[in-house]
Amino acid sequence: MLARTFPSVRVLFYCIASLLPAVIGGGVAEALSPDSPGIRMLEEIQAVITELAEQAKPSVVNLFPITSTSRLHEGSGERTPNASGSGSGLIVDSDGHIVTNNHVIGDASEIEVRFSDKTKLIAHVVGKDPDTDLAVLKVTTDRPLPSARFGDSAGVKVGQWVLAVGNPFGLDRTVTLGVVSGIGRENINLSRYENFIQTDASINPGNSGGPLFNLRGEVIGINTAIINFAQGIGFAIPSNMAKQVIEQLLAKGKVVRGWLGVGIQPLTAELAKKFGVTEGEGVLVNEVFEKDPAALAGIKPGDVIVRIDGAVVDSPNKLSRLIATLTPGATSKIEVVRDLKRLMIDVPLTERRDAAVIALLPQQEEKLEVKLGLDVQDVTATLAEKFKLRESKGVLIAKVEPNSRAQAEGLREGDLIKEVNRMEVSSVGEFISAVARSRRGDTLLLRVLRESRAFYVVLKASD
Repeated sequence: MLARTFPSVRVLFYCIASLLPAVIGGGVAEALSPDSPGIRMLEEIQAVITELAEQAKPSVVNLFPITSTSRLHEGSGERTPNASGSGSGLIVDSDGHIVTNNHVIGDASEIEVRFSDKTKLIAHVVGKDPDTDLAVLKVTTDRPLPSARFGDSAGVKVGQWVLAVGNPFGLDRTVTLGVVSGIGRENINLSRYENFIQTDASINPGNSGGPLFNLRGEVIGINTAIINFAQGIGFAIPSNMAKQVIEQLLAKGKVVRGWLGVGIQPLTAELAKKFGVTEGEGVLVNEVFEKDPAALAGIKPGDVIVRIDGAVVDSPNKLSRLIATLTPGATSKIEVVRDLKRLMIDVPLTERRDAAVIALLPQQEEKLEVKLGLDVQDVTATLAEKFKLRESKGVLIAKVEPNSRAQAEGLREGDLIKEVNRMEVSSVGEFISAVARSRRGDTLLLRVLRESRAFYVVLKASD
C-alpha cells in the first residue's frame, strides 16, 4: 500500500526563492554550494520523489495480451504474447485484481502479467467497460500482492506535481515527473464518458493503463492516451471515475448506468438567448424519446436542463456523465428552464440500454450572415419515401443554397422543419406565415428532424 504522506511541495518555492538572492548577489558558485540551505531543501524534495517512485513501482505491472495471432511455442502448443501489444496495469488489491485500459487488452481473454520481481502470471478478464476504456483483470496467486491506494481526484489542482509509471515501448516501470496541466478535459473523442486529467508528465505507447500518482503516493488517474502530434499532452481517467467502474466490474462484471431518454445539444450564444439562459448554462433538449423516463416525467423538447441533483450541467458530456453515474430505479431531481421559468422535475431513471446513445449534434462554429437560402415544400408520400421520413408533419427542405446561412448552420436537403419559433408548422403556408411574423434582422428558432434525431438551429430572418 502506498500509504505514506509526503511533505508539501510548497517547500520547492521556498527553495527557489532562497536560491535567487545567492545567484544574483554571490554568483552561481556560491548558490550551488552543497551546504546551501536551498540545495539541501531541493535534495529533500528529490528524496521524496525517488522514495515515492520506489514505493510505486511494485504495484505497477506490465501486460501482454495473448491473442489468436500470438506465436506458438514449438512442440508445446502454448502461445506467447505479442511484445508489440504491451501495456501497463495497476494492482488494486492484494487478492490480485488489476485495472488497465480496455484498449490494452482488446479481445484477449488471457493476458500475461509481469511483476516487478520478474515473476509472470496469467490473468483472466473480470469485466470490461468500453465506455470509459477501463477493464479489470484477475491473477491467482498464493501470496498477497502490493496494491496501490486511490486518492480523491475531485481535489486535483492544475499545477500540482504528478508521477506517471508504466511500460512505454516495453521499458520496464518507467517513471516520469510532471504537473497537472488541466482538468475536466472532454471532447477528446477517446471514450463516451470523458472527464480527463491532462498532464505533461511524459506518457508514451505502453503507458496506457498505468497509474498517475500525486506526491502523497495516491493514484489520482489511470493513464489512457496521448496526442500523437504534440509533446507534453497526455490524458488520464480520474481516479473517482475509475473507482466507480472498478467497483461495478468486481461486483457484476459489467457497469450498469442510468438512462434519461433525451436528445441533447450544446447551447450557442444565439440559442441561449432564445431560450432565456446565459451562454454556457445548461444543455438544450432537442428530442424526448417516447415511453422513456424523461417523457414520462414531463420533460419536453425545448427545455434547457441546467442542474441534475444540484450539480451544474454546462455541457452535453457533463449531463451524460451525471446520468451515467446514477443507479437505475433512482429518482433524479432535474432542474429545467422552460418558457423563461425554472422548474424542478422528478425523473425515475431506468437502465441504459446497450444500443442507446444520447444524441449529440456537432455544432458548426462559423456563422455566415447571408440570406437563409432555403426552399421548402409540403411533404408528399413520394418525398416521405425518398427521404425515409419517419413522420410527415412539417415542411421539407427541398434545397439549400451554397454559402447560405442555412448551409452554414448545417441544414441540408431532406431535413424536416417541425417548428418555427416554438410554433408547429405542418405546411408551407404555415411556415411562410411563421417566418412572416419576424422582422428583418430577427432570428428564427427552427426545430428540425433529420432521420431519427431532432435538433435546434437559429437563423437570421431576411427579405
